[in-house]
Amino acid sequence: MKILRRHFLQIAGAVPAFAGLSVATSSLAVAQTAGSTKPKFRLGVASYTFRNFDRAQTIAMTSRAGLEAICFKDMHLTMDATDAECAAAAAECKEAGLSLYACGVVYMRNAADVNNAFRYAKAAGMETIVAAPNPELLPLVEEKVKETGIYIAIHNHGPGDGTYPTPTAIMEKVGSLDRRIGICIDVGHTARIGADVVKSIKEYKDRIHDVHFKDETAATPQGQTCICGRGVLDLQGYLSALLEIGYDRVLSFEYEADGNDPLPGLMESVGYVRGMLKVLCS
Repeated sequence: MKILRRHFLQIAGAVPAFAGLSVATSSLAVAQTAGSTKPKFRLGVASYTFRNFDRAQTIAMTSRAGLEAICFKDMHLTMDATDAECAAAAAECKEAGLSLYACGVVYMRNAADVNNAFRYAKAAGMETIVAAPNPELLPLVEEKVKETGIYIAIHNHGPGDGTYPTPTAIMEKVGSLDRRIGICIDVGHTARIGADVVKSIKEYKDRIHDVHFKDETAATPQGQTCICGRGVLDLQGYLSALLEIGYDRVLSFEYEADGNDPLPGLMESVGYVRGMLKVLCS
């Protein structure tokens, strides 16, 4: 049964944007699903959401949104940062109660890019690199994964991406490689190219190492990111699938709308997803 948007907005009172909303017991009863397990995954943010803000502002707004983890895009920690600068950035996140779990999307066009990305991630204590490596570099990527233990989550960019448009396109290239090389499934881009997000989550469950979560105005190439619950994507289905496979890494919000004022839309999206998870896991 589909959960109506108003049902879990009513139970998202822990998020400041919805503090005045009351819980409707009847809504909860109608909306309950068979799920009974709490999420194993953490909620985080892809810092591209805050692309027009500096690192200190980005960390502060991520904390205000009540998130646990952050994936830095290079405008918040440049790829030429020294090891000491990487460690300092991680310390800033930790002081704010955040885990700097990843970086990306990192484009790897040559061997120097690969080697530097792993240096950078290791220096910052990151567990994952969200990446888009040129296919001919995958043997070197695998070598570095085995050397460092850092995961690679290749990001699919949907329409217009000639190399990694879908999760399937990624797995066709990395399926035989070390299992720590897998997918950052961007649910918006996957839906906009017409691929089945739920099927992809279930089919590649052992190779999904990161998730970029969002809603879209249309499940077509023309779709634009919007506040979760205000678009057309099957977010309930995606979350249910992640719960079903026991996904245990990070679900990162990538709110690409409202670049100059993203916090209200991000916070509403976080409240929406938290409310939905409460219902799905009740």
